[in-house]
Amino acid sequence: MPDDVIRIPIPIPFPMGYVNCYLLLGEGAVLVDCGLDTPEARDALERGLAERGLKVGDLDRIILTHHHPDHYGLAGLLEAEGPSIWMLDVELERGHQFWVNPEQGLAESRAFFLRGGVSPQAVDELLEELRVNQTRVHPPRHPQAFHDGEVLELAGRAWRVVWTPGHADGHAMLFREEDGLLLAGDQILERISPNISLWPYSRPNPLADFLHSLEVTANLEARLALPGHYQPIAQIAQRVQELKQHHAERLELLFSFLDQPLTCWEASLKLFPGPLNPAQRRFAWAETLAHLEYLVDQGTLLRLEGAVIRYARA
Repeated sequence: MPDDVIRIPIPIPFPMGYVNCYLLLGEGAVLVDCGLDTPEARDALERGLAERGLKVGDLDRIILTHHHPDHYGLAGLLEAEGPSIWMLDVELERGHQFWVNPEQGLAESRAFFLRGGVSPQAVDELLEELRVNQTRVHPPRHPQAFHDGEVLELAGRAWRVVWTPGHADGHAMLFREEDGLLLAGDQILERISPNISLWPYSRPNPLADFLHSLEVTANLEARLALPGHYQPIAQIAQRVQELKQHHAERLELLFSFLDQPLTCWEASLKLFPGPLNPAQRRFAWAETLAHLEYLVDQGTLLRLEGAVIRYARA
């Protein structure tokens, strides 16, 4: 990893353990992603900056790869200390709004879960977990937008914005073409597949988006990917193929369960069996929904509309 890009691992209360935030140094200082609001996260961020003689107020700006709380949650608090907050225009218009209007987000999520076959008791558990997340997330008040394909000058170096929807509608990577360095966010991870979920505010087919974004990622021919979790990835094309194969296998497995019509909730319990906490179960449900809707779009499943939606083989 080059000397002018510093990884600051920020602890998060999720199974990944930490999120990688990246400090870009040179002509000024820029932070990419910022963690969510816990005492441990704030302490780790401040210590990581202090090791380079910096405070939050010394940052020129903060770039957010996407709106998920582990990458975005501290943004509003950090903005108040001086640096401007930037994200892709798509994310500013979509994912960011979920945190700006929290009560609306909860109401839309409740209706969405119920139509997806989640029991009222389970809905309450899922929504309570969302409320806890909301206390750790502080949306920026004056975020600014960058655009797909735009070249940003960050700490004196040129980084091209690459829009990669799927994991989030407005997920953005930053590509430094001069040396092939890719700040990949959660587009590709070394140990796990990024969660691909369908939410009330999502584009209609996030799995199709993600599979296309994988092709975009491979075609960059980057030398090294620095991801939002875990370790750097040098064999990017190989990892892309592994992720594509993973989703092909999950789609085949999901289709095998549909020998009779199922709700998304019923299908998710089969696709993700075993005990899961409410946060994990919420993501399991939303990822199952993304896969079901992908198969509907492919013409192999039918969506049976009603008060509760079910899916059946075409």
